[in-house]
Amino acid sequence: MTFPAELKYTKDHEWIRIEGNQATIGITEFAQRELGDIVYVDINTVGKEVSQEDVFGTVEAVKTVSDLFMPVTGKILEVNKKLDTNPELVNQDPYGDGWMVKVEITAEDQLSALLSADDYQSQVGA
Repeated sequence: MTFPAELKYTKDHEWIRIEGNQATIGITEFAQRELGDIVYVDINTVGKEVSQEDVFGTVEAVKTVSDLFMPVTGKILEVNKKLDTNPELVNQDPYGDGWMVKVEITAEDQLSALLSADDYQSQVGA
């Protein structure tokens, strides 16, 4: 299992790649393995500001549906349209083509609460 060091993580298994005041968000390799085969991603929050730890969408796997939690308060700028027809990208490439949303960060002070790759790896016991 990989834990890219350049990313930050949440206890709820989301990752965030910070680029200035914008960020790309997805779920971790650990999360997609736990969920199993992902069959649908539902995100209808484009254009909305979503507070830290609030639900910004759901991911549906063969065996369950799981909420997606916002790592930091931000405005959803874009949803990965590839996931509409290829939700399995989350399983195949969770840190690349399987990203979920791009956001404009509106509360940069919240970034310090995110986990490092080492801290997240310790949390999941990998």
